[in-house]
Amino acid sequence: MAQSKQKIIVVGNGMVGHKFIESLVTHEDASQYSITTFSEEPRLAYDRVQLSAYFSGSTVDDLMLTTPSYYDEHGVRYLVNEKVIGIDKDAKTITTSSGLVEPYDTLILATGSFPFVPPIPGKDQDHCLVYRTIEDLEAITASAAESEVGVVVGGGLLGLECANALHNLKLTSHVVEFAPQLMAVQIDEGGGALLRQKIEALGVSVHTGKNTSEIVAGTERRYRMNFADGSHLETDMIVFSAGIRPQDALAREFNLTLGERGGIVINDHCQTSDPSIYAIGECALWDNKIYGLVAPGYSMAKAAVAHITGGDVTFQGADMSTKLKLMGVDVGSIGDTHARTEGALTYTYFNQPEGVYKRLVVSSDQQTLLGAVLIGDTSDYGTLLPMMLEKMPLPEQPEVLILPAVEGADNALGVAALPDSAQVCSCHDVSKGDIAAAVADGACDVASLKSCTKAGTGCGGCVTMMGQVLNSELEKMGVEVNDHLCEHFAYSRQELFDIIRTKQIKTFADLIDQYGSGMGCMTCKPAVGSMLATYWNEYVLSDKHIHLQDTNDIFLANMQKDGTYSVVPRIAAGEITPQGLITLGEIGKKYDLYTKITGGQRIDFFGAQLHELPLIWQELTEAGFETGHAYGKSLRTVKSCVGSTWCRYGMLDSVSMAVLLEMRYKGLRSPHKLKMAVSGCTRECAEAQGKDIGVIATDKGWNLYVCGNGGMKPRHADLFATDLDDATLLQYIDRILMFYCRTADRLQRTSTWMDNMEGGLAYLKSVVIDDKLNIGEDLEADMARVIDTYECEWKKTLQSPERLKRFAHFINSDATDDSLAYEPDRGQNKARIASKSMAPPTDAERIPVTIAK
Repeated sequence: MAQSKQKIIVVGNGMVGHKFIESLVTHEDASQYSITTFSEEPRLAYDRVQLSAYFSGSTVDDLMLTTPSYYDEHGVRYLVNEKVIGIDKDAKTITTSSGLVEPYDTLILATGSFPFVPPIPGKDQDHCLVYRTIEDLEAITASAAESEVGVVVGGGLLGLECANALHNLKLTSHVVEFAPQLMAVQIDEGGGALLRQKIEALGVSVHTGKNTSEIVAGTERRYRMNFADGSHLETDMIVFSAGIRPQDALAREFNLTLGERGGIVINDHCQTSDPSIYAIGECALWDNKIYGLVAPGYSMAKAAVAHITGGDVTFQGADMSTKLKLMGVDVGSIGDTHARTEGALTYTYFNQPEGVYKRLVVSSDQQTLLGAVLIGDTSDYGTLLPMMLEKMPLPEQPEVLILPAVEGADNALGVAALPDSAQVCSCHDVSKGDIAAAVADGACDVASLKSCTKAGTGCGGCVTMMGQVLNSELEKMGVEVNDHLCEHFAYSRQELFDIIRTKQIKTFADLIDQYGSGMGCMTCKPAVGSMLATYWNEYVLSDKHIHLQDTNDIFLANMQKDGTYSVVPRIAAGEITPQGLITLGEIGKKYDLYTKITGGQRIDFFGAQLHELPLIWQELTEAGFETGHAYGKSLRTVKSCVGSTWCRYGMLDSVSMAVLLEMRYKGLRSPHKLKMAVSGCTRECAEAQGKDIGVIATDKGWNLYVCGNGGMKPRHADLFATDLDDATLLQYIDRILMFYCRTADRLQRTSTWMDNMEGGLAYLKSVVIDDKLNIGEDLEADMARVIDTYECEWKKTLQSPERLKRFAHFINSDATDDSLAYEPDRGQNKARIASKSMAPPTDAERIPVTIAK
């Protein structure tokens, strides 16, 4: 008889509850467990860490960590809007608010926490809100629409996140903090002072040492906050973000052991006083500590799964060090930031002009790092944190760890000195050893490491260190780590692009004569051909460039598996006249082409023979159509919705903007194909947030998203800038695309380019918006040249009898290809796979790729 499954109920489907479920369903013994989860909220788990992104354009779907289909696929039963209100420990059942009674073998309490609201008279009025759930965000947005001034009560991590949200909502924003400084728990007085200075420079007023005594009606604004020192502040809305309290009411009512100040007491396995009940996350109290970060909650979930499944992982506490960006300000907090350890010594570096503050806290013998504070520059965080956690010996001059340079001293100890146990990714608890093991198993780039270890997929702060560990491990394996384009050029793609630009080189022959060796190969030739096309935008089929092109570019069409080609005319933004549709229909019918509307709002013709390509394009160009560059590493499409032209929700004219973008960038050759989209409102019908460049209209202008993609490894685009006018939007896109063309690796998509870029999105913003490298005008000038020199490659080819000679099946005959075979399918001809040799290769037939050692 089949053994019945162990019934596991998870109360709470927040980040930690979901992490427990995800860990259990992917365990090798997952089939032995039946999982049910209850969410008090109306949706499944979402990313609370990124809540503030909601106010800068991210949608609820963007924040979601899971989907019903994922749970269905793994056999997880889920109930939303269902609160668990009772536990019968003897009968091992739970009861919900709707009267549902469910039995369990093991119960997991992942109820999280709730916002602490100080007992201030007047705190329960309208427009007095908290900052915790998506519903809270919706309430804040609604209140902001009726307000001009907003106050956040609380100057800690969550409070500053909330202040950023109000700032993004265009409110005059204030932060009121009881303590004498911001982030008093995480950073020292000096760091707090600089943080305050930076935040006030952004336009947010900070009031520290303020104890709110009451909230009453205001004279100029909706409310007046009276402070104990006699001062006051008037505001239209108040958001309380003064800390959290463990959500332990259920455990309290049903007699589980609690801490003196709250929290469900757990052991190292995360078991409560009832061994069948576990508690994880912010509701749990371990060693009299509540952990208010997600990473410790994930570690608890891992320990609970291990104990349930017979593993040996335990929870031994967690380091509360953190690196984050608050309102654009880099902040790092490590260990004992206040030098409370007996005999502790400190080193401080303060660069006021640059807005950088760094403090080291070391042991009395100066041998061990106890803590650190980093404001304005957190580049040392990845080195300092493992040094503190692993108690690594300090250099003879500890100050070199935070000083820009000390003559004769080695500032960078490097990742090679770190032990395998050093944590690289705190979000997913990935160590240096985990990454080393993944590299040994064949993960030889950052993207692969993210996929197999999940490191870098949380907050993203560890990506730089991941890359350093990757290179270090490859070197240990005997793999030469270099960025040379190929054996013929001892330069990276970026270096070669700079050489082409600065030395004004226009041909492959000149480049390899002066900076390379040999005759070139199928790696460097197309790459250099693409760079030359990007910078000079000359005709790719000219005598000096044609030998650099691959098959698709040589014939200006995509070769299909049966040897025929596709024809894809440009239909900018998907906008086409009825006459244009008629023309395309007549051409498709005349040449008996398989016809399909693509996901990018274009029309594909399939089945064109080589000799037919000039004939088809002659008719297309005469009708006003241009090449759609479907064959090139270049801009493919700019998708659009109908926007304000027709849609009752449209905020701006998305079609006109999409046409403008497509016609502006249609001649740009790039390291990889590019796709764009423009949506007329946040309903996002054009799916702009999945594109290399995505533009979404709001009531204040355009929001710009960058570096997303679909494909085998989909990536959501990141919000780059908000509320842009047309001119600024185009300026930013010009700079982003040309910077990408200059600095990306060969065949590297924008998403991978930015993920692998040191500093990531923040660095890209500094280059494009702040012009950190002072190259903004150069990038714009390069793009202007591309725009000004555009010509349709097919139109030019049709004017050259010499080039048209290439479009023949045989060099000594006008015969056509009579070996093609078709079969009818839904009213059109479809290519028939005549033999196994024409079918896509199986996995066994694919050529294995290895790294030479």
